[in-house]
Amino acid sequence: MNESELKEIIVAELAKVAPGSDPGALDLDDNLREGLDIDSFDALNFFIALSERLHIDISEKDMGKLNTMGEILQYLLGQKV
Repeated sequence: MNESELKEIIVAELAKVAPGSDPGALDLDDNLREGLDIDSFDALNFFIALSERLHIDISEKDMGKLNTMGEILQYLLGQKV
């Protein structure tokens, strides 16, 4: 899976936890929680949904370090999804 495909999946999953927002408009360096006004519970639900959709394990330790679209993309590319 390439970076563009991963970004589409991330945007789709973010749209589910932040309805009415436009996650596709975020830059790679924008903080997702601040940019989409989501709380830690929404962020947890996003990472769980992303894990299930991509069939990978994202540890809670790693979730706390993934704050931007760029960080999430690099992490997922490193997981070889």
